[in-house]
Amino acid sequence: MRYRNGGRYRSKDEDVPPGQNRSKHSWDLQVILETPAMIQITPHMKILLAVEPVDFRKGIDGMAALCRTVLKSDPFSGCLFVFLNRRRTAIKILSYDGQGFWLCQKRLSKGRFNWWPTKGQGIDKPLDAHELQMLIWNGDPFHTQVAPIWRKIPA
Repeated sequence: MRYRNGGRYRSKDEDVPPGQNRSKHSWDLQVILETPAMIQITPHMKILLAVEPVDFRKGIDGMAALCRTVLKSDPFSGCLFVFLNRRRTAIKILSYDGQGFWLCQKRLSKGRFNWWPTKGQGIDKPLDAHELQMLIWNGDPFHTQVAPIWRKIPA
């Protein structure tokens, strides 16, 4: 196995001094630390959706201010905050992971997002993880059939 390090490719044992073996666990840890991270959307996350479209020229600080003022929530809480632009062609997701903010954007190459809550549904609309995934794929999260979140297992 080879990995990229410092502009050249090296084998996994090239940096181990002669006479020493790299333990399996230390190699696994190094691979994990060198692997790019991704944001996972898990069922226990709180996902808040801003009903009103926002100005997408705003960056992380502007979006965090919207979380405080419009959604009445702390941007450092670890929630996912989802925003839509005025043309309904893009969404932004803001999240804090304990070390810093993530700001993700999806822009549709053609068309517009078909579903978004209206003002009558409240200031913010909490979503489940599967509903956000459906929204990201430009679907209607409330008119899809999915398995129930909790179901009793027969004994």
